Amino acid sequence: MAQNENLAALSAAGVSVWLDDLSRDRIQSGNLADLIATRSIVGVTTNPTIFQGALSKGHAYDAQLRDLTAQGADADAAIRTITTDDVRAACDVFAKVFADTDGVDGRVSIEVDPRLAFDTDKTVAQAVELWKIVDRPNLFIKIPATEAGLPAITRVLSEGISVNVTLIFSVERYLSVMGAYLDGIRNASLGGHDVGKIHSVASFFVSRVDTEIDARLEKIGTPEALELRGKAGLANARLAYAAYRDVFVDGKHISTYQYLHANGGANRQRPLWASTGVKNPDYPDTLYVIDLAAPNTVNTMPEKTLDAVADHGTVRGDEVSDTGEESQQVFDRLAAVGVDLADVFAVLEREGVDKFVKSWDELLQATTTALSDTSAGSK
Repeated sequence: MAQNENLAALSAAGVSVWLDDLSRDRIQSGNLADLIATRSIVGVTTNPTIFQGALSKGHAYDAQLRDLTAQGADADAAIRTITTDDVRAACDVFAKVFADTDGVDGRVSIEVDPRLAFDTDKTVAQAVELWKIVDRPNLFIKIPATEAGLPAITRVLSEGISVNVTLIFSVERYLSVMGAYLDGIRNASLGGHDVGKIHSVASFFVSRVDTEIDARLEKIGTPEALELRGKAGLANARLAYAAYRDVFVDGKHISTYQYLHANGGANRQRPLWASTGVKNPDYPDTLYVIDLAAPNTVNTMPEKTLDAVADHGTVRGDEVSDTGEESQQVFDRLAAVGVDLADVFAVLEREGVDKFVKSWDELLQATTTALSDTSAGSK
């Protein structure tokens, strides 16, 4: 089977194409393997919303729910078992990609319970637990980039565990995330871990930035404000990429990474573009993929966006490098028309955690109902 030309071109531009979705049916039907073979997919991300959707559709989990009911499992235990089983199976599907890319790709992410987003110690404990349960080297543990999450990121990396840092909205917080990563790698090296085997991505959310800022621009309503709609998300991500290059590639802050790389083979923490499904129908449906193509990045897409790129996404090469000055001008103009950017990012982080907690609560409720229905049906 041949790879889709548009997605192959995106990969050739240095973008790792990941799917923002996972379900047992997708694994067992062979669909995930087909996407690897035909859509250049080299990784998968998950979150509570995705698992809630998977559990509510079809009958792929019926047999396991019966077993868990017979064992007397509660909803939390059932979710842990079901999700880690799915992620482990997906890791196995990606095992060859993992080997072929020397551990860079072939990755599957699982998220720490979002209700722990503001508790460092419990986040660390669950991250270590999930790593042990899944027991696959190509796993990523997703930890949110909250203030409490930053030290958790360092501590989990220090244990030799690969981390996907999620819910990053501002460049300022992203700089802290890269610092937490380098601290973790340094500690891991001191602890005797092979840091060349520890990987990390930093998930920078894109479309939500436009959604929040566009609403504020429309409320301001001036021609200068309205002209800036749809520009903040790309500019924010491009500024993040400039910060990434400054720390890991060729900037004035690269010395720490160079030392860790030279003295243990430390890897770069790659930027990952998340929330890349376009929420405003007035914008091109491939906007947050084609216009964020750049070397050494990851783009995790919902299937609808993946299909759009496959159908009509014309890759133009690197659209991000050397756009820092232009992107900063966008933010200068946003501030000039009255957008409170600090408040924007605070709201987005708070809402991001709240949305995942809400999805987790819905997943708990759906699992409780499923266990109850299974128990009633067995009587």
